[in-house]
Amino acid sequence: MMKTKPIFLLLLFVQSILFAQQKTGNIVEYFGKEKVETIQEGKLIHVFKEALTLKVPTHHFNSSSFPKDPVYARFLEEENYLPNNKETFDIDFVGNPMVWKTIKVDETNSFNDENLSSSYVLLKYKSNKVKTVLFEASGHSLVLINGLPHEGDHYDFGWNLIPLELKKGMNVFVLKVGRFPRIRARLIEPKMEVQLTTRDVLVPDVLFDEPKNYTGGIRVVNSTNTWIKGYSLESELKGEKLETIVPDIAPMSVLKMPFSIAAVSNNSKVGAQKLNIILKNKNSVLDTKEVEIQVKSKHQKIKRTFISDIDGSVQYYSVAPSSNKDLKNGAFFLSVHGASVEAVNQANAYKQKDWGDIVAPTNRRPFGFAWEDWGRLDALEVMADAKNIYQPNPQKIYLTGHSMGGHGTWYLGATYPDKFAAIAPCAGYPDLLLYRDGFLKSTLELPQTELTKLGMTPEIVSRLKFNQSLELTPVEKMIERAGTPSRTLELIRNYLHVGVYLLHGEKDNVVPTSIARGMRQRLGTFHNDFVYYEYPDGTHWYGDHSIDWEPLFNFFKRHTIKKDDEIKNLEFYTGSPGVSASSHFVTIYQQEIPFKTSSFNFSKEEGDLSIKTNNVALLLVDFSKLATDKNEIKIDDNIITINKGAKMYFQKVDGVWKNTSVPSLAQKGPHRNGGFKDAFRHHVVFVYATKGTAAENEWYLNRARFDAETFWYRANGKIELVKDVDFSPKKYADRNVVIYGNKSNNAAWKTLLKKSPIQVENNKIDFDGKSITGNQWGMYFIVPRTDSDIACVGVVTATGSKGMKAAYMNHYLVNGTTFPDVLLFDDEVLENGMSAVKASGFFGNDWSVEKGDFEWK
Repeated sequence: MMKTKPIFLLLLFVQSILFAQQKTGNIVEYFGKEKVETIQEGKLIHVFKEALTLKVPTHHFNSSSFPKDPVYARFLEEENYLPNNKETFDIDFVGNPMVWKTIKVDETNSFNDENLSSSYVLLKYKSNKVKTVLFEASGHSLVLINGLPHEGDHYDFGWNLIPLELKKGMNVFVLKVGRFPRIRARLIEPKMEVQLTTRDVLVPDVLFDEPKNYTGGIRVVNSTNTWIKGYSLESELKGEKLETIVPDIAPMSVLKMPFSIAAVSNNSKVGAQKLNIILKNKNSVLDTKEVEIQVKSKHQKIKRTFISDIDGSVQYYSVAPSSNKDLKNGAFFLSVHGASVEAVNQANAYKQKDWGDIVAPTNRRPFGFAWEDWGRLDALEVMADAKNIYQPNPQKIYLTGHSMGGHGTWYLGATYPDKFAAIAPCAGYPDLLLYRDGFLKSTLELPQTELTKLGMTPEIVSRLKFNQSLELTPVEKMIERAGTPSRTLELIRNYLHVGVYLLHGEKDNVVPTSIARGMRQRLGTFHNDFVYYEYPDGTHWYGDHSIDWEPLFNFFKRHTIKKDDEIKNLEFYTGSPGVSASSHFVTIYQQEIPFKTSSFNFSKEEGDLSIKTNNVALLLVDFSKLATDKNEIKIDDNIITINKGAKMYFQKVDGVWKNTSVPSLAQKGPHRNGGFKDAFRHHVVFVYATKGTAAENEWYLNRARFDAETFWYRANGKIELVKDVDFSPKKYADRNVVIYGNKSNNAAWKTLLKKSPIQVENNKIDFDGKSITGNQWGMYFIVPRTDSDIACVGVVTATGSKGMKAAYMNHYLVNGTTFPDVLLFDDEVLENGMSAVKASGFFGNDWSVEKGDFEWK
């Protein structure tokens, strides 16, 4: 049988992964981190040294909202499934048996074999009693532990610690291999029930010439079966102490907790200092950690932290401040990093500028979200925080970035064009999915002799080409439509707002130079203010001047953001008002067809005011920002009298535009517009069911905990878990809530979802009067929180045990996946993926099903 390498190893789309394939040893070192090897959290009691592996050939390249997973499906559906060595699992699509095989660790106690790519690793541990341990594994993207899903350690950082209670007898761990073909797994007996871990600790630079308190983040591990309450964190820096209250922490979970750090005086010693972090319960000290923190001047390159409004977590960004210490009203450069690059290293690549400050956000992690989803929100939060500190000239704001950050530049520049005077994508690709698909398409065009060398037989090639030719179903098209805000090329005319400088290496084979040339060609058809430069013999990274390029900054110098009263023509495009609604003085408040591209074209030529629209239902114009003496505006074919000094709303009714009153915040709008991913912001809290059977309660607690683990790992997040019986609308006012469970088992359902047009209970769904019965159904949906003008309720629900397991995965926390307002599916999705989703769609602008847009299978 010919051994085939998974196609994603041939076609990986990020610089870091391609770099990693050419190296040996610990990949984390190449990412500017050091993998955690030592154990400080307890006693090592077991190293997994033998396992069964199963290779499942995969040739799916695009991220999928509902990926097929026959292996986890078997373990989820068959509780007692436990394969043996040489046992056949199934037959792959070219007729070869997929067989479980024994594998043993190498000298580093890691399962390390290139054939582990696209594989599963099954570990077994027989315990002679019930006992609490920490499961520490790395290199995997996901793990099922005794049938319950948990987050992995994709990037092999050695960060992940999962508190769990081993059952007496056989315990089964099924790991899905991550980005690199190696796995390490160990069991640790925790040294104490509640403790601190410095794995993934975050501290800022403390600035002696900026006297204020600071914020860091450290993880608190609860290895008990009960909630811990009444804890606090105390920090001590140079004798100065500050205390931070820790919220209640759920059983068997880990919370990355922000804590306060005291300011230092002007005469403090510059450089590395010791910061003590103390975990306390009332007046008792439970654990203490010492970490290093840097004391610096605000005029040096520094790391700043802030508390995110998304989830209350502590995030960081780096700054290369202006070399001019007396600069006032200077420029502001937002520089977004590439995959695997720390924001600190991004800022360090620049020489300090005398005319502005360079600010590098994190995307929430070095890999993060490709500057989409929560990466996009991170960039906006960093801009807001840094602009408040540095007080730049509002007309001199610029955007640049490299590789994945080049994509971020294209994407953010198209999404928020009025925020920047000019943008400079370096070695970037405009559209994430088209970039991924482009590699596969170009590979399939190679001669078969070359494809065979890559392990791609004619049968594999035929299957891939067949998959590419398949027409999406209406339900799948609806799901795909939820990604319209990320289809950068549909927003391409937004670049008319800004000057564009394209910088690319002549011989870049990570982001092929042809992509930059394609953007040059597209811009050339309509844009008259862009520069294209290919660096001679430049590869993907050819030194710091890959981003710190003097002609690029000279181009920035020549550009400013136009003031509102200077604008005579203005085009703007958006995929969703909830992502991006406005440019200057015009806002697309509601769409006619949700998540289809909407646009307006404003003109003030010869003094007359006009707006042409496409797919716009409700429009807001702020006439107070316009220098005009006109008393009317033409919107499409309708002439309407205006109030020159006011904000005015215009609504399209039966094809006719009319002046209307301020819309109710209960309707959709820029403040709250869906799809489902939008639930995971506004300081979101997870509320899980406790009123069901023991099995239901265990599942939903773990489901919420799994999502919290994933949001921590992928988004440096901090999610509070709350029992349904402990949820208080007043205590969690104006915060998004994600509910886990249904009307029969989650006590908070009646409080939060009483008026929802979709009601789910055991064995039944009421979909706005449409009754669906059975225990196999699962749903994701989002509705407004009726006691708030801004908050939403996201729902992860099922009608029974089969539906719960169908909803085991959380791909809604992965960038590149798309989720509309509502998704209905059954347990067939475990085997058949997205093609098995039964219904998908969007609520209407009034959040009703009746006025919504839905497709059924």
